[in-house]
Amino acid sequence: MAVFAAENTDVSLVDASDFQKYLAGAELNVAIGISRLEHTTEYISSVGTDPFGQYIMKAVANSGVGTHYLDSNPDFWTGFYLKQRVSHGDPSTYYFRKNSAAANFNRHRLDDIDFSNIKIAHLSGIFAALSQNDLEVLNDLSAQLVEHKITVTFDPNLRPALWSSQERMIEVTNELAKQATIVMPGINEGEILMGSRNPEDIADFYLNQSALTETVIVKLGPDGALIKQRDGSQELVSGFRVEKVVDTVGAGDGFAVGFISGLLEDKTLRESVKRGCAIGALAVMSPGDNDGYPTPDRLHEFYKQQAALS
Repeated sequence: MAVFAAENTDVSLVDASDFQKYLAGAELNVAIGISRLEHTTEYISSVGTDPFGQYIMKAVANSGVGTHYLDSNPDFWTGFYLKQRVSHGDPSTYYFRKNSAAANFNRHRLDDIDFSNIKIAHLSGIFAALSQNDLEVLNDLSAQLVEHKITVTFDPNLRPALWSSQERMIEVTNELAKQATIVMPGINEGEILMGSRNPEDIADFYLNQSALTETVIVKLGPDGALIKQRDGSQELVSGFRVEKVVDTVGAGDGFAVGFISGLLEDKTLRESVKRGCAIGALAVMSPGDNDGYPTPDRLHEFYKQQAALS
């Protein structure tokens, strides 16, 4: 999507008058962040041929993300959303996504995917919320990833505004999680999806509901994250100090960037989660959804700064 982020702080979207255009989309945020850390990515989606779609095609290519599976569809428009700017807390958002090109993704495009060199596939619950078509596409893709024995990371990424009901959101999201090797809910998402804010209970829920799930990582915001594995081992990884929160949108995707890039570099689970916490912290200090995601040099600099503060 394109996002129009308000420049006016603590002003409602109704009254905001100045906006800045950014590139957005949860899974795309992750692809951009991982590309920025010098790994190869491909992004699967569809945009319209309108100016927003043309902007996204150009911006994705410029970000280094692969576009082999990013289609332009002249029959549908490109989704976008408005985002409030706030001095604290989470900003209000408003989506324009119904019947977009992404919501009408051509499922036959899955036949073109080369699975041979894919190490990790990152999915989220947002795509399934866009349409019944996309839910079927995501289920098909998940089945193929399992068949090819590819590690699947799954972030619930709950967007209640996109679902017909909370009950439907919970049902579908938990079913999708069953196909994942690694499930990464936030603590607030855990409370909605299974009724508890206890990180261990959340982890146990996802480990117990599917034999495919090997690891659950429960994101705890500034407190870090809990890792729990199928063998019963668990570890709490602390978070990082943030000087000033500018925008919380994109923090969870930043965590996924750090975690997945760590796995790609053969780091341990703990090291990968620690990197996830670091990039999540960097994300909330920048206004765009993915502007705060670092290069390798910027990440190294952040680690040095944090070490000096401790």
